[in-house]
Amino acid sequence: MEKLRKMLGEIEYKEKLIGLLQIIVGNVGYALVVQLFILPMDLLTSGTTGISLVLHKITGLPVPPLLLALNIFTLLLGFIFIGKGFGMSTILSSFISPIALEFWSHALKGVMLTQDLMLNAIFAGLGTGLTLGIVLRAGSSTGGMDVIPIMAKKYLSLPLGAGFIITDMITLLSQGLLFSWERVLFGLICVIVTSISIDKMTLIGTTRTEVKVISEKPEEVKDAILKEMGRGVTMLNAERGYTNRPTQVVLSVIYNRELPQIIRIAHEIDPACFLIVGRISEVHGEGFSRGVKG
Repeated sequence: MEKLRKMLGEIEYKEKLIGLLQIIVGNVGYALVVQLFILPMDLLTSGTTGISLVLHKITGLPVPPLLLALNIFTLLLGFIFIGKGFGMSTILSSFISPIALEFWSHALKGVMLTQDLMLNAIFAGLGTGLTLGIVLRAGSSTGGMDVIPIMAKKYLSLPLGAGFIITDMITLLSQGLLFSWERVLFGLICVIVTSISIDKMTLIGTTRTEVKVISEKPEEVKDAILKEMGRGVTMLNAERGYTNRPTQVVLSVIYNRELPQIIRIAHEIDPACFLIVGRISEVHGEGFSRGVKG
């Protein structure tokens, strides 16, 4: 029992360490994207970064300290109105990205990869989605303007997705008063690409395949999946619609690459079997979490 506790403790420590590294890499990468694609062309964007750009345009102050000040302000709002659950990881994100941006602004001063606004908007969106997706996969919040939609959900029952859209739109429109409306449209492209990229990034490596096998030989199919593939199986009681005869459905969740193997196994046992295949976005449990083979 003590050995098991120690092993679980080591796994938890490794997971926390990996999560911390993801938060650092994600925020440093995000700052790099801002420096390479957003700042050189005054590309409009959402969140505290977008507000920092507006304040920079009005006051002439550098973006990194403005971003840090805004992150601290939203952190305080989070602790006051949301509570301690706002999390240490959010604090890390709020401080790492401005510090990293200050570093990149000196290290890459004068570097401009392209002067094409469309290319900047697309790659800024892709880079932001990739890097913030890494942070979100670590179970962390990116801080900043995230607190506003969370507060709106808590106190106004506004759906979180709607809160993010409204916050982004207000930020972009406020920038339109200082920049050209054409730039606002490029900013919208950036925000849309970011949103799509984050969705894709948070699902990379988590999608699995669900297979249901309806066969006259369910026990044989079950045994073959267990022995040949080492995958867990659930037997579902069902009834055939045409004959009203009771039957069993073999349910198994597998890695995507294992689909041809399970199809082969099922058809070798029962060529007339019926397979239903579906893609699922995420699985938690033995066999898929923490790399445990089921």
